[in-house]
Amino acid sequence: MFEIRKYTPDQKEEWNKFVDKAKNATFLFDRNYMDYHSDRFDDFSLMFYKKNKLYALLPAHKIEDTLYSHFGLTYGGLIMDIHVNITSTCMLFTELNEYLRTIGFKKVIYRPIPWIYCKHASEEDLYAIFWKCHAHLLTRNIGTTIFMNEHMRWRKDHIRRLKKAVLNGVEVVANASLDEFWKILNDNLKQRFNAKPVHTLEEMKLLKSIFPNNIIQYNAYKDGNIIGGITFYMMRNVIHGQYSSTNSIGKDLGAMEAIYDKVMYHDYPDYQYLDFGSSTEDNCSVINEGLISHKEGYGGRGVVYDTYEWEL
Repeated sequence: MFEIRKYTPDQKEEWNKFVDKAKNATFLFDRNYMDYHSDRFDDFSLMFYKKNKLYALLPAHKIEDTLYSHFGLTYGGLIMDIHVNITSTCMLFTELNEYLRTIGFKKVIYRPIPWIYCKHASEEDLYAIFWKCHAHLLTRNIGTTIFMNEHMRWRKDHIRRLKKAVLNGVEVVANASLDEFWKILNDNLKQRFNAKPVHTLEEMKLLKSIFPNNIIQYNAYKDGNIIGGITFYMMRNVIHGQYSSTNSIGKDLGAMEAIYDKVMYHDYPDYQYLDFGSSTEDNCSVINEGLISHKEGYGGRGVVYDTYEWEL
């Protein structure tokens, strides 16, 4: 039923056009985003054709005899348009498994797209990998998401810090300087975790230049000096906080609260979800209770990010 082709750069335009109209894709699947770190991954993305028409995409890479979907992104999974149905999806995974076995793969590690990022119901793949691939859950991560239209009341400590930000004249600026923020972010991560951001400043500036409407930097200032910031990824219906950090002054004066108030209640009140991302350590098995409690204080609640595995 399906013709399966390994993606090549000459198919970039066709790939991106499908991503644009897909029912469950975000700009992370645009090849201009995926390929910024192509040197780190051995790309093995696949394109599925039915009657010579592109039917679905699978962003993926390989390590030895395992196919990963996709560990260079927060999530991977089968990208589908509105015409995909469950019967064909089951056949697709059956034929995918045979294709992968034939060329020497032994295992698949699969990260489906969380439902909050989908424009329409899009869990045909979850049914198919259970029944046709005998997949089992390998890892379950927990993220924190605000249903913005529900307007849940913030916890008292967040309200108190927001009031303090207002009283102290904290200014929030959209499309602000990445350079200024990255110094705070780097210093904070190094001091607290001896870590670095996943993206370098140069990579993030490149991505923002390619996706100016999808990557928005918000910074908070006191007397003209930066005290904190958040890098937001803007999807169709989700605002995702990719990076956030403050200095000691920003923490005291409510820089984060000031930014979230402006984003949630002034600049983007019609978005459905604000995704804070995960708050776990040790391969998702340990909850950072302080961090997740901070996020829940804004009204966020749990959405899982799953990873599945099956043998070929």
